[in-house]
Amino acid sequence: MTLDFADLRTELPKTGLTLIIGAIGAALAVWLGSPLPYLLGSMIVVGAWAVWRSAGVPDNSARPVLQTLRKACISLIGVMIGATFSPALLEQLPQLWMSVLAVVPFVCATHALSFLIYRRLAGLDRVTAFFAAMPGGLIEAVTLGEAAGADPRLLSTQHFARVVLVIVAIPTAYYLATGVVVGSAAGQSFDSTPAGLLDMAELAVLCVIGIWLGRTLRLPASYMIGPMLLSAIVHGTGVLDVASPGWLLAAAQLVIGAGLGVLFAGSSLRSLARAFGFGCISVAAMLSVAVAFAAMLAPWSSLPFIALVISLAPGGVTEMGLVALSLGISPVAITVHHLFRIVLAVGIAGWAMPRLRAKEPASAP
Repeated sequence: MTLDFADLRTELPKTGLTLIIGAIGAALAVWLGSPLPYLLGSMIVVGAWAVWRSAGVPDNSARPVLQTLRKACISLIGVMIGATFSPALLEQLPQLWMSVLAVVPFVCATHALSFLIYRRLAGLDRVTAFFAAMPGGLIEAVTLGEAAGADPRLLSTQHFARVVLVIVAIPTAYYLATGVVVGSAAGQSFDSTPAGLLDMAELAVLCVIGIWLGRTLRLPASYMIGPMLLSAIVHGTGVLDVASPGWLLAAAQLVIGAGLGVLFAGSSLRSLARAFGFGCISVAAMLSVAVAFAAMLAPWSSLPFIALVISLAPGGVTEMGLVALSLGISPVAITVHHLFRIVLAVGIAGWAMPRLRAKEPASAP
């Protein structure tokens, strides 16, 4: 969507208001000691405001500008994750082959299990149930599902519920098990070196070039993976050593959370409750399989048990990378698994699409 000057004058105040509301939510989450407070606090409060404001009527307020900012912040997260790459990690990657290969049976098992949940329990038609059950690739699932005849809004809500539930469940379960709160940067010291203007400029350049690289190569989650790959290369080879301050990571999470929250606009409480209800069942099943796989792999893997769970958990690439950063776990190793999971899930969906197309009418919104 292209905005002219008049549109910008209208959208900028709405975007500013949304970010203020997100900041209030983040502050409340910090005060309450919530896991990932800047991301989850902003998302939940902005989401509640968006639902209340739209009252079930589609509303695009603050979306064009805010979603552009969200993509920019996702790219920034990618650069920060890539900055954790080191020669020591490069030596570790060949040791990940077992857990990466385990993603194949994991995707097949969780997709089949979630399909049964959405088909038998939720009563969705087979096309919508198939694409709602995809364990990864929100944008890809909605795009492919719509082309196959599924309801895109239902798919959007269901996959959004999946990502939200996973990023809430993982930090919460970790806190209950260990008593350690997953913060916005608890495990990584981004602000150990003061960031100057040159550092900020280098971060911006890496984001811009990385986005171009990701789109040119048509990478999944290109706004994150492109900058992450570029940053990993320049940091892993010692070309750059950019300081990434903790406050910048917190600000990026706040914007991402607000950008996700506004997507709830136009959703009714009933549809959200239904989506999150069946989403809870599906996510519980997927995470149970992830924990089982992680337990089997842990004795032979170079990654610890919690890292294996995060590597398999069907959340968003950005969000799982943030969780890894917060726990002090190598986010690059985590992202390798998630990138493979998304590519595999999308590949299976692409293969199945012509076989599912037009077999059954899509379910009503």
